[in-house]
Amino acid sequence: MLLLLLGIIFLHGAALVLLFVSTIVSAWTVGYSSTSDLWTNCTQTNGAYICETGETGEWIQAVQALMILSIIFSFISLFLFFCQLFTLQKGGRFFLTGVFQVLASLFVMSGAIIYTVKSPDWVHESESYGFAYILAWVAFPLALISGLIYLILRKRE
Repeated sequence: MLLLLLGIIFLHGAALVLLFVSTIVSAWTVGYSSTSDLWTNCTQTNGAYICETGETGEWIQAVQALMILSIIFSFISLFLFFCQLFTLQKGGRFFLTGVFQVLASLFVMSGAIIYTVKSPDWVHESESYGFAYILAWVAFPLALISGLIYLILRKRE
């Protein structure tokens, strides 16, 4: 049982770290002379960088909000897991923890889908998706799997 708990904590922690990195790092799309993330879209022309902030479009603000909500819900889920670990009755399920983690995974999935659909309006078509975008997609199944494990998991003595 201890190994299972350590494994689920590691899985949850990995998803939380991936959510943090993918939200903060400036590499959702990268190109030869430009980089874009959730907060800015910077292009280099004639040796000078021109940056456009994320306040210009509603869809990018929705992605920002969804990614931040996914971090918040994942953190709350981890906090609730530790609280329920010590207060939950024997045989009880970590239902609330699982619900918050599944919601976090759905938020990151929704944000990544919106970015995928709308990013051609935000970035130049010659750019490709960067590693932060990929980390967001990797965080989705990790958060979903850990949330489902929480829903199935029962507290034992």
